[in-house]
Amino acid sequence: MTLVLDSGALIALERNERAMWVRLKASELAGEIPVTHGGALGQVWRGGPRQARLAHALQGVDVRPLDRALGRASGELLGTTGLSDVIDAAVVLLAADGDEIVTLDRDDFEYLVAATGRHVELIRP
Repeated sequence: MTLVLDSGALIALERNERAMWVRLKASELAGEIPVTHGGALGQVWRGGPRQARLAHALQGVDVRPLDRALGRASGELLGTTGLSDVIDAAVVLLAADGDEIVTLDRDDFEYLVAATGRHVELIRP
C-alpha cells in the first residue's frame, strides 16, 4: 500500500499536523515510500525557512514528474469525468489498487477514482 499525497497532505506536513506526520512515519516504518508529483508540490512550495518542515518531509517522498505521459493520461481522465483540475487527476493516476490518497478534496477525488475503476481509499491529512 502506497501513500499518495495531494497538496492538502503537503500543507498538513508544513503546518506540522500530527496526524499527517504519523501517517508519513507509519509509511516509512512499513518500508513504503510515499509518492506525489511535481505539480502538487508546485501548488504549495514557496521556498524559504518557513517551509523547513515540508522540505524535511520531502526527503522521504518520491516526487514524480508531471511529464508527457502523466499529462496526457490526466487530460484523458478529465475528459472522461468533465472535471478540469489536472493536478488532482495526476495524483489519482499515481495510485494503484489498494493505495491511499491523502487529500482534502474528497468530492472531486471520489469522482476521479471511480472513473479509473481503481480501488483506492481516500483519507484526510
